[in-house]
Amino acid sequence: MKAVKKEIGCPAEITLRIIAGRWKLLILRELLAGISRSGELRRALKGISQKVLTQHLRELERDGIVKRKVYAEVPPKVEYYLTPSGETLKPIVDALHTWGLEHLDRTAKTSGEQKQAAFVAS
Repeated sequence: MKAVKKEIGCPAEITLRIIAGRWKLLILRELLAGISRSGELRRALKGISQKVLTQHLRELERDGIVKRKVYAEVPPKVEYYLTPSGETLKPIVDALHTWGLEHLDRTAKTSGEQKQAAFVAS
């Protein structure tokens, strides 16, 4: 039986499908800083399990975002790095980071204004 491709209504859905997941953006952030081994990624991403890290790395590799290089050593040495396509996600990751900081700032100001208004009203 042929696999049925999910119909994409908006091209942005392709990007969201690729980077969706609790850890994928954080993995991308780490790999944007340079080549990394699985253990290094796991230490940098507090709370991620080895299973989930491996799953996300495989998905990113399948989508052409991440490459892995295996060295013929004992124990095996595996490094992960971004492909040229993966490198093009940098402005998106940066924009999400900037938006998050600005949003935190806005919500902090709004929260402060609401607290001040409640204080004045009482």
